[in-house]
Amino acid sequence: MAENYREVFATHPRDAKTYDTQRLREEFLVETVLNEDKIVWNYSHYDRLMVGGVIPVNQEIVLETIEPLKSENFLDRRELGIVNVGSKGIVVVDGTEYEIDYKEAIYVGMGCKEIVLKSCDAANPARFYMNSAPAHQAFPTVKVGREDAIVIELGEAESSNRRTLNKLIVNDTIKTNQLQMGMTELHPGSVWNTMPAHTHSRRMEAYFYFEVPKNHSICHMMGEPTETRHVWMQNEQAIFSPTWSIHSAAGTSNYTFIWGMGGENLAYGDMDVIATPDLR
Repeated sequence: MAENYREVFATHPRDAKTYDTQRLREEFLVETVLNEDKIVWNYSHYDRLMVGGVIPVNQEIVLETIEPLKSENFLDRRELGIVNVGSKGIVVVDGTEYEIDYKEAIYVGMGCKEIVLKSCDAANPARFYMNSAPAHQAFPTVKVGREDAIVIELGEAESSNRRTLNKLIVNDTIKTNQLQMGMTELHPGSVWNTMPAHTHSRRMEAYFYFEVPKNHSICHMMGEPTETRHVWMQNEQAIFSPTWSIHSAAGTSNYTFIWGMGGENLAYGDMDVIATPDLR
């Protein structure tokens, strides 16, 4: 049984107002998501969403259960989404191989027993970013290639937020219980994501930032709309966003991020938008 995990506990917004920089980072930030040859899970008490990742270099990685799940297999009561942010890799689900290239995804349904992750070339390994959420129904495993994504163009260059949104694992493309994942690519010259900011009390969210150029950083915005806070983040780091928190960011360069959600509503447009002048 894998013991590589940490638990992230839910936080009341009144408490979060008192956190200093270090406490904010301890409670919400995942500084190291992708580890070589080892999956380290972050098990959150925000809709029980889990965030993790792995870089298979020297061996194939078998997805094992962890103690908080109290289950024989990792997916006995869960579903799983994987997005490859590295070179070509392979995900094996109960003996069936799926080749997952850069920025491609795979959804693995509840009840699958053996999941193996490996790189096609150890010198240029895959980098598998993963989200998992509780499930109550078994749905088929589905690979989602770039050509399968729902692509939406958003924002304008004039407001520095021109971006391409790729819906990967969403109810518009495949059947899931609650897990939703997608990828947003900022165009050159644009730095703002998810503006105007919003909340959605029916589900939480996690952001994973990558393609952040060397010597550049992300300033992630969180908190209640009238009590915002910021957390500086680096390439290939993730952050949890509670239901009461906005989730937006500006980078010192353009970048890409993966959003993952868990909760009771699968409608992508279910959000409570906050007008930018009303942020505090």
